[in-house]
Amino acid sequence: MILSGTVHSFINMKTFAKTILNFYESLDPDFELPAGVEMMNPFKNEITLQLAKSFYLKFYNDSNPRSYVFGINPGRLGGGITGIPFTDPLQLKIVCGIDHNLPLKAELSSDFIYRFIKTSGGPERFYSHYFLTAICPLGFTQSGKNLNYYDSNELYQQSRPFILKTLKEQTKSGALKETAFCLGEGTNLKYFEALNKELKLFKTIIALPHPRWIMQYRRKSMEEYIKHYQKVLPCD
Repeated sequence: MILSGTVHSFINMKTFAKTILNFYESLDPDFELPAGVEMMNPFKNEITLQLAKSFYLKFYNDSNPRSYVFGINPGRLGGGITGIPFTDPLQLKIVCGIDHNLPLKAELSSDFIYRFIKTSGGPERFYSHYFLTAICPLGFTQSGKNLNYYDSNELYQQSRPFILKTLKEQTKSGALKETAFCLGEGTNLKYFEALNKELKLFKTIIALPHPRWIMQYRRKSMEEYIKHYQKVLPCD
């Protein structure tokens, strides 16, 4: 049987898409959660997994290294549904061109990120330079709301070995080690710097204001923040 070019390359080449999808599919958290905390593993959902495969095969089906941009952890209205960090169902369909039947709900962080991506030449250009990911690849909720990995000291201490392991593993997909970028100039940066000091993955970490913070508290200045993102994350 002769395979199509796309499928054949996905099976036989060590592409960025193949290695990161293998990473996501093999996520196997083995830590206990604090009382009242629930975990989101979008890659256990077959529909979400297929959407992620479509996305990464479209934008990452090559062997080129990329700069890594780290968020916190998947949110229930964005990556927790689509399997793609900072990408809600609306942006996935309208901007990325990945068709699906999910409700077209918007999420604040995704809204900002894709406004920025559009001004940077679109998703094809941006994703050829950068990989959007998260410090913790799985998400958490409590009482139906998003919970950051660092919001609970008990959660962080329980998940820390898993975070260290997965940070190291996901960079094997093709991370440029000179500089990593952190979305969040406060707590996320503090924790990322400590984790990176232990793992020694990146020489430098550059922080940017978190998209959700911008959209919640600085929305009137959104265009200024988009220009700031363009300077820090150029797509030349």
